[in-house]
This record gives sequence, C-alpha cells and structure tokens, in this order.
Amino acid sequence: MLLASEIGEPPAAPCCTESGDERKNIEEKGNINTAALVGSEQVIESTDNGDLSSYVSAFIEKEVGNDLKSLKKLDKLIEQMTESKMQLEEQVLTISSEIPKRIQSALKNAEESKQSLNRLLEQETHLFTSINSHLLTAQPWMDDLGTMINQIEEIERHLAYLKWISQIEELSDNIQQYLMTNNVPEAASTLVSMAELDIRLQESSCTHLLGFMRATVQFWHKILKDKLTRDELLTEPKQLPGKYSLPASSSVILPIQIMLTPLQKRFQYHFRGNRQTNVISKPEWYLAQVLMWIANHTQFLDEKIQPVLDKVGSSVNARLEFSRGLMMLVLEKLATDIPCLLYDDNLFCHLVDEVLLFERELHSVHGYPTTFASCMHILSEETCFQRWLTVERKFALQKMDSMLSSEAAWISQYKDITDVDEMKVPDCAETFMTLLLVITDRYKNLPTASRKLQFLELQKDLVDDFRIRLTQVMKEETRASLGFRYCAILNAVNYISTVLADWADNVFFLQLQQAALEVFAENNTLSKLQLGQLASMESSVFDDMINLLERLKHDMLTRQVDHVFREVKDAAKLYKKERWLSLPSQSEQAVMSLSSSACPLLLTLRDRLLQLEQQLCFSLFKIFWQMLVEKLDIYIYQEIILANHFNEGGAAQLHFDMTRNLFPLFSHYCKRPENYFKHIKEACIVLNLNIGSALLLKDVLQSAYGQPPATAALNEIGIYKLAQQDVEILLNLRTNWPNTGK
Repeated sequence: MLLASEIGEPPAAPCCTESGDERKNIEEKGNINTAALVGSEQVIESTDNGDLSSYVSAFIEKEVGNDLKSLKKLDKLIEQMTESKMQLEEQVLTISSEIPKRIQSALKNAEESKQSLNRLLEQETHLFTSINSHLLTAQPWMDDLGTMINQIEEIERHLAYLKWISQIEELSDNIQQYLMTNNVPEAASTLVSMAELDIRLQESSCTHLLGFMRATVQFWHKILKDKLTRDELLTEPKQLPGKYSLPASSSVILPIQIMLTPLQKRFQYHFRGNRQTNVISKPEWYLAQVLMWIANHTQFLDEKIQPVLDKVGSSVNARLEFSRGLMMLVLEKLATDIPCLLYDDNLFCHLVDEVLLFERELHSVHGYPTTFASCMHILSEETCFQRWLTVERKFALQKMDSMLSSEAAWISQYKDITDVDEMKVPDCAETFMTLLLVITDRYKNLPTASRKLQFLELQKDLVDDFRIRLTQVMKEETRASLGFRYCAILNAVNYISTVLADWADNVFFLQLQQAALEVFAENNTLSKLQLGQLASMESSVFDDMINLLERLKHDMLTRQVDHVFREVKDAAKLYKKERWLSLPSQSEQAVMSLSSSACPLLLTLRDRLLQLEQQLCFSLFKIFWQMLVEKLDIYIYQEIILANHFNEGGAAQLHFDMTRNLFPLFSHYCKRPENYFKHIKEACIVLNLNIGSALLLKDVLQSAYGQPPATAALNEIGIYKLAQQDVEILLNLRTNWPNTGK
C-alpha cells in the first residue's frame, strides 16, 4: 500500500528510459485495459439495474437451452468465466496503478502552460504600449506622407493625361507627313492605330480627352475618305522630271488603264511604304513581279483585246501598251529608290545588275521596243550615270587586281587542247577581255550615243591601265626574256590587240565611231586629217590602244630576238674563225659534212626556236623567227662571209652548211626558207660559180657598170638582192682564180 503523503508526489524517475517501441506497447496495453474496464463497468451497471437472476437465467438459457445434453458444456463455461474474471481483475489492477501518473503529468503540463501564458501576456502588454507610443510619434509623419502621396498621384494622373495627348498628336503628325508624301496606305494604317486608342479610352472618365480623341479621329478619317474618293492613290503614273530625258509618248489608252488599275493597286500596296515586300536591297522582287504580270496577260491581250482594237481600226498594240503602262510603275520606283542607293556601292551595283537583266528579258522575250521609255533612261540621268561609271571602274580595277594576282594568271586554261589553244592566251588576258565584253553588253542598250561614248572611254582607260600593269610585270621579267611568264605577257598583249582589232569592225563600234565623228566635228577637237580618217573608216575607235599594244609587242619581241641573237653570236665565234682558205675541195672529200664549228651555232638556234615555238602563239612566233632570220642573214653575210676569203673548198663548205643545215632549220615554218636568207643565198651563188662563169660575170660588171646589162646578168644567175658593188666584192673574195699572168 502507498502512504497518503506519497499519493500527491510524482513518481520517481526510473533508472533507465524506455525505448520508443516499449513505450508504444505500454500505451496500447493501457488502452486495451481501459476498454475492458469500461466494458466491465457497463456489465456491472447493467446487472445492477436488472435482476441478476434473470440475467443468469437468460445466459444459461442461451448457452444450454432445453437440451440436457448441453449440460456437458458447463465445465467449459465455468472455465471461461473464471478466465474472464481473472483478466478483468488484472485489468482493474493495471488501470488503478496508471491513473495517478497521468493525473500528475496533466497537472504539471497545466502549470507550465499557465506560466507561459503569463509571460506572453506580459510581453503583449509591453508591445502594445510600445506600438501606441510609436504611432503617436509617427502620426505627424503619416499625415505629411499622405499629403505627398496624394500630390504624386495627382501629378501621375496629369502626366498620363499629357502622354495620351502627346501620343494623339504624334499619330496626327505622322498621318500628315504620310499624306504630304502621298503615302496613303501608311496614313490609313496610322489612322487605324489612332482608332484603337480611341476604343481603349472609352472606359475613361476624362470626357475632354475622349472628345479630343474622337474629334481627331473623325478629322483625319474625313480627309482620308475624301482623298480615296478622288482616287488620288490610283491615278495614272506621274510625269517624271525632265532630267531623265524620257521619249515623248501619249497616255495609255483607257481600256488598258482600266486593266492596269488593280495591278497598280497591288504594286503600290506591296512596293511602297513599310511593307515587308518593299525592301530597297531587293529590286528583283518588283522587277520579277512586273515581268510575271506581262507574261501572264500576254495570251489574253493577244487573243481577246487585240482583235477588238483591230476591229475598230486602232493601230495600238495591246501587249506593248500594257507593258508600257507597267513600265511607268517601274520607272517611278527606280527614280525613288536610286537616290537612296547612290553611296552604297554593293547595293547600287546589285540594282544595276538586276535592271540590266530585267531590260534584257523585256526586250528579248516580250519584244519591248527600244524607242519606248525604259529603265536605261533612269540610269542615264547624270548623277546616277556618273555613279554607275565610278562603280564600274572600281569593280573592274578590283577584278584586274585579282586576276593578275591569281596563281593561274599566266597559264592558259586551254593549254591541253591544241586546237583551241592556238593563241596561247593566259587566263588573265582572257578574263580581262571577257570583262570588257560584259561591260559592252551592259551599256550597249543605253538610249544616247553620248552615254555609250563615255562607257567606251572607260573601256579604253581600262585597256590602257591593263597595258601599264602588263608593262610593269614585263619589266620585272626582263632578265628572263625567254621565260614562261615573259612569253605569257607577250601572248596576252598580242591577244588583246587582236581582239580589239576585231571589235573595230563590229557594227556596234562602227556606229560609235560615227557618233564620235559627229561629236568631234561639233567640238573641233580633231584635225581635218583625223576626221577624214575616221569618216573613211581608215582608223577605228581603238586605234590608239592598238598602236600602244603593238608598240609594246614589238619592243618585247625585239628584246627576245636580241637575246637569242646574242646567244647565237656567242655560239658562232668558232665558226667565224674557220680557215675558209685552206679547206679541201668537194672532189677531195668522199661525203660533205657539216662544219664542226657550226654545230654550237645550229644547236643554239634549234633549241631556242623549239622553246619559243612552244611558248609563243603562232603569229608571234612567225614574227619572231622572221626578225631573227633577218638579223642572222645580215650577221653571217657581214661577219663571216665578207670578213673572209674562200677557196673552192671553203665556198663549197659554206654553201653546204647554209643550204643543207641552216636553211632546213626553218623549213618547218615556211616552204622556202632560203628566200629569207637572201644575202647568204646570193653570196653562196657568187662564191660557188664555176671559174668561167665567174670570169665572164666579172668582165660584164666591169664593162657595163650601172647599166641594164649588168643587172640582167645578175638576175640571170639568181642575184636580185645584192647590189653590183656587193657582187664585185664577193668575187674578189674568191681565191681560186686562174693564173692569167696579169
């Protein structure tokens, strides 16, 4: 038993703490015991309230009933009841021991809660006092701040009001500017934006602002409505300024105007204002659109409209009239865009390229006459034309720089094709002439001869510039005048000169020559002789350039000939020292053979001829070997033949070396090479005359000096080049004269 004093004290803490699982099991058992206790209490309460005997009788009646055999179950029932009684007693004992502990714990928690609540109440009292004190202190500030906030809100409302007014005025100014530039679509778009603002302001209480907005929208709406009603947007294209020098033409006939109206609308809509299709860097968009319209309407115009016009006796071509109407839209667009592109070389060049392609297709495919107004009239305007010339010159010079600095600049692209590579043209020269040809194609459709002549002067300047560049490169290669690059430069000069000479006979350049003649005659810039030559077609527009190129070609060929001739002279030193007086006669030799001293001379000559034949084109090589032969003929005649005396064997050996070895070197280039060595050939004839003929010729020359018989005698033996004095000198060089006693 516990003492009364111990009941009020809390139980002592156990020596060790229980684990979480054990505590949980204990709590579950307590709950079960509590339930059992409550159940027993209910049974007891029910038995107290009723008759115990009635309860027992009912229980026995339920378990045993009227069956006497069921009495055997009484033992089991007594055991079950005994066990239930013992369990109930244990539960009552367990519950009676745990209830005081719970009561003590609840009392302790209540005490702690009371203390915590007291502390919170004290803090709340202190905080309430502090807040009241702070509110009293801050109240004046709050009053001032509230006043300032009210002022700021008022200012913000005023500022927002002014912003709305400013936005309305800005839109109004934009509409006015668009109307001043006749850009009605953009003005209408801006009016739509203003109307959207009006809708947004409907919920505002600013009645004056709403009234101002509505009045402004109605004002511009009326103006735009009147403008569109008068159809000012879709009127016939305006007259372009006189600076474009458009040919005079009548207005497009009314039926075609009606057909063009929807197309004009579409053109204005897509290629005016801020539409995405109106891109200044894409002129091909509206040019292609116009070409497509012309192509799409061609069949309809030819099959439906043209018969009607023919029926009423009209001479108008419906298709050309339709094209002319669309062309005016293009001309207006170009006149507007070109001033914006003048100082952007790439965009301007792109515009010119697209316009030229457009013009080519318009004339070649759709048969648009050159007498009608075209894009070339716009490009011929002075400012635009000068810019075009400048851009053409700039890009041409850049192309020349790139072609000359290329690794393949001096290599012919047809070097492996013999039939094609007759001219042996280096790539840079062919590219340059292609560039000139492209420039010609670009300006040949210009409407006036004066503009074409300005482009012709540009071409001549480019040719001269290219010639100067070739000269500079040639001077760097002077020490290797037989080298590949030097020969390539020479081929380039010859090719350009040849092509320019061919162009001079072209009808287009002949027409330009006639135009130049008229201009020079008006300005008195040429002499009468020069004007006469131009008029009689004795000269051409490229004569100055051709003469300069021919002079350069001649200088380069002369340098090559001199180089080879020096080598030949060095190789001929031994041949000059040959003992022509002491050589055996032909009868003393079994077989005539080439002089050993002539071998270096002929080998050098053969090697150089083969080298230059491969590197020079046919026409240049022909000039080269003919110039070389001329110098070689004079050299051998003067330095070898006239500088020595010859016996019969020496004369025969000289004749054999020349006719059987030197002359055949050139037989591949001509049928009768001996005709190019006239001095040598005739000298050999004189030196190899038999004694009788030589004596007779000598007597004839002495007796008929300067008379026709002497010339006839020389011609009879095949002497046409040498003079009588030369023949007498050659006769005196012979040492095989008979001893006549004189």
